[in-house]
Amino acid sequence: MGFAVRGGAVHLHQHEDAARATRYARRRDLRAASGVPAPGKRLTAGRARAPRRPRGAEGDVAAQLAAGRRRRAGSARDRAARAASDQSAGLKKITKANINDLRVAWTWSLPNGPNESTPIVHDGVLFIHSYGDKVQALDAATGDLLWQYSRRLPAGVAASIKRGISIYGTRLYVPTSDAHIVALDVKTGKVVWDQAVADPKKGYRMTGGPLVARGKVMIGTTGRAEGGNYIAALDAETGKEAWRFYTIARPDEQGGKSWNGLPLEKRNGGSVWIPGSYDPVQNLAFFAPGNTYDTGPLRTLLSQPGVTNDALYLDSTLALDPDTGRLAWYFQHQANGQWDLDWAFERMVLQLPVNGGLQSVVVTAGKQMIFDIVVTETGKYVSSIDLGLQNLVTSIDPRTGAKTTDPNLLPGDGQTKMVCPHVSGGRGWMPTSYEPATRILYVPIVEACMDLVPVAEGERGSLSTGVRWTVRPRPGSDGQYGRLQALNLETKKTAWVERQRAPLTTGTLVTAGGVVFAGSLDRMFLAYDAATGAQIWKTRLNDVPSSAPISYSANGQEYVAVVVGPGGYQSNSYDALVPEIQNPPDHGAAIWVFEVPAKPAVKATRD
Repeated sequence: MGFAVRGGAVHLHQHEDAARATRYARRRDLRAASGVPAPGKRLTAGRARAPRRPRGAEGDVAAQLAAGRRRRAGSARDRAARAASDQSAGLKKITKANINDLRVAWTWSLPNGPNESTPIVHDGVLFIHSYGDKVQALDAATGDLLWQYSRRLPAGVAASIKRGISIYGTRLYVPTSDAHIVALDVKTGKVVWDQAVADPKKGYRMTGGPLVARGKVMIGTTGRAEGGNYIAALDAETGKEAWRFYTIARPDEQGGKSWNGLPLEKRNGGSVWIPGSYDPVQNLAFFAPGNTYDTGPLRTLLSQPGVTNDALYLDSTLALDPDTGRLAWYFQHQANGQWDLDWAFERMVLQLPVNGGLQSVVVTAGKQMIFDIVVTETGKYVSSIDLGLQNLVTSIDPRTGAKTTDPNLLPGDGQTKMVCPHVSGGRGWMPTSYEPATRILYVPIVEACMDLVPVAEGERGSLSTGVRWTVRPRPGSDGQYGRLQALNLETKKTAWVERQRAPLTTGTLVTAGGVVFAGSLDRMFLAYDAATGAQIWKTRLNDVPSSAPISYSANGQEYVAVVVGPGGYQSNSYDALVPEIQNPPDHGAAIWVFEVPAKPAVKATRD
């Protein structure tokens, strides 16, 4: 079936992401210890820069659209080869003035199961990758099905959560539960090529979406395979693997001595479960490996010369050359994470005032809601912003960003520890959104903590230090768990905070019309005044909003869309805190699309 779309240009506002990870202790300069350059020092030896890829009819769709949309931090579209522009006109038809006219335009049922993928829209077509490895192309204005692709999984491979797909030229790039990338023709859904990235029988999966830039389809693996995970780049035309970067340092390579003396087969983790980001100015792709669950062997530092237990490159920002896969620089946000509080989320490339002038920086936050800011070109540390909802990090070095943790909260001594936030994160994988005009970041937060409880002898527990986690309220909690916080990245001050009983379960969307959208565990889809935080609209959906809202235009009409479904990352984490919130058991996964109806033109009358 072709693209029978009543088309018009589409301006995309958002897109998606995620999975798990974390780190502990302080970062160290490993130049002497293991041959790794200090964070903030760009690697130049052996770097090869290919000529810039020309952008023609088969240029990077995401980059072409970047100038025409309100940037959403961590939007899949925003990260799939970003044009690094902080200015955008955005879509302005849905505003604070007409928000109460917002109504359902259309809905579409999705396969049963956890659906965390955020749709993308291009040329009047909405694409959604749902649970069970089904991709559907829908008329973005009407919801009519144009085509669909269903993948038949091999025996022994279970369907996994999906968080994103990418468009590049005339192809749609789709990660599968059996760890392949499939290139589909965007107009027909027909398979152009199908390439294995990893072996699911060895424990590999792919739950994040691909980043596409400079003719490369880049995606990270997830799972607990021996030797850890990696980022692979495939040729966008042929599917042939171009390069591979391992997120766990090899024993004989730089960073190899940072694993407490462990042999390669005993090292695992470093999952990349969020799409990467791309800066075309520096020609760098940014990825975010998570933590390891096998924390026990890293808990206590061995007394061996040159050996550390920092565990590179876990909980780091990796800056890679997309042409070659070579590491330009890294910045480890927290070394040796022992709590599964990883730094695996979106890396935003922004222009912010630094030392009296505008500087291109990479901004990110882990589950602890500490934002780190580093220089885009070199990874040099600039500053951090702690939102004050964690109890683990006691100090941050103002020169290096090295974090010191409370030694009393280190698990593995047989004692129960109360740690904030909860393992699902004060902020989880759900992306934040950024308004360039005001430099305000809108952060979805859950105010909850966890008890790390020792398990019985012989049990492994959630972490190999012999503990399991249970959710608990923050000390002194007033029972308000959902928190939306507006953070000014220029002043490093909070503009406003809006709190509610129900935990938030989606990313945020900020529009040029001054509206912020988010969803919560009580099935509410909510709109806030971006300037004040006042809640200005809400509606109850059939199930829990479970990904990230997007806005787009088709046929001259502006829309807001959100996916709902049971069993997602956030919706299963906090039930015990709010037992009165009861959601339907019938697995009503769907996409909801809203619009403000166009008002009929008023005909002129003659006297």
